[in-house]
Amino acid sequence: MKKIMQFVMLSSAGLGAACFVGCASMPTPTNTVGTISQAPFGKTADGTPVEIYTLRNARGCEARIMTYGGIVVSLKVPDKDGNFGDVVLGYDKFDDYVKNNPFFGALVGRYGNRIARGKFTLDGKEYTLAVNSGLNNLHGGPVGFDKRVWKATTLLTADGPALQLNLLSKNGDQGFPGNLNVTATYTLTADNGLLLNYTATTDKPTLCNLTQHSYFNLAGKGDVLNYLVYINADKFTPVDNALIPTGELKPVEGTPFDFRKPTAVGARINADNEQIKFGSGYDHNWVVNKPLGKLGLVARVTDPTTGRVMEVLSTEPGVQFYTGNFLDGSITGKGGWVYQKRNGLCFEPQHYPDSPNHPQFPSAELKPGETYQNTILYRFSVQP
Repeated sequence: MKKIMQFVMLSSAGLGAACFVGCASMPTPTNTVGTISQAPFGKTADGTPVEIYTLRNARGCEARIMTYGGIVVSLKVPDKDGNFGDVVLGYDKFDDYVKNNPFFGALVGRYGNRIARGKFTLDGKEYTLAVNSGLNNLHGGPVGFDKRVWKATTLLTADGPALQLNLLSKNGDQGFPGNLNVTATYTLTADNGLLLNYTATTDKPTLCNLTQHSYFNLAGKGDVLNYLVYINADKFTPVDNALIPTGELKPVEGTPFDFRKPTAVGARINADNEQIKFGSGYDHNWVVNKPLGKLGLVARVTDPTTGRVMEVLSTEPGVQFYTGNFLDGSITGKGGWVYQKRNGLCFEPQHYPDSPNHPQFPSAELKPGETYQNTILYRFSVQP
């Protein structure tokens, strides 16, 4: 059975917030903020129920998020003609996410991206992690946060309807030290943004680097090669042939990685360039031009055909730009769409890959008494 909750802003002086529809002695509502509906979506192999929550704002935008993996299952926004369409890749059924999911829509952690050879040293102690990408740990390991069922709570915020997910990652999980308490809050804002706020605390020194891994296709079909991309970065982190950073911060000037002016994704994606060849396209981390911890513009993507524009804002020091290079026609997704190479692109705000093994990179260490905080905003608009 689907449960629907409607939220309204209240005009009565002194309340300064909002309430569920149906509250006793509630003044007449003046502006609907949005709704949240809840429905079953499936069960894991051990019988744990999985639910899906649908957030809608007053403009008709819709985000569907499930408790398994914190996965953004769909995200519907308008085009230049006012037609709504789903702009993220994924599946229609829960079982497909379990069988074969290349991180479609996932909340990834404990550590987004790669840690070389699954090893790092913290406070003089070496830790060995589970590996799942050759010899490396990728996105937290083979049973990362994207494969857990999170505890859900619905919220009403000043920004819009929200879903809060909570998870306790126990000491030793995938080899990481410390009991890590994680909260992820998804808010569908009034101005057509999906706002993600991540926080975490630990009882032992550990690593924490969470991010979001939606594959975006602003047209809802075809490849992304004609999309115009701007990335607010003067440097990127080159990688070796296993996609592990070398430790260098290399200027983008004069390389296929210079997106300081809006450039078509396909303009240089097949360039005769060693880094492009290592990634089979773009699968690299850019060093964002902004102070660490400050929310700022990371990237902007425009689809000339539909007029949809996506801005990416974040508090993180880097962003992984990935162009769906490993999609190969073996996955049939929503509505029978067979996903081919470069049918989607990802912008994953993050600390740099393999940061624990590069002391010159911003630290991803989290200590007891500290609170990890990470804000990501995917904001949508249209141009004529």
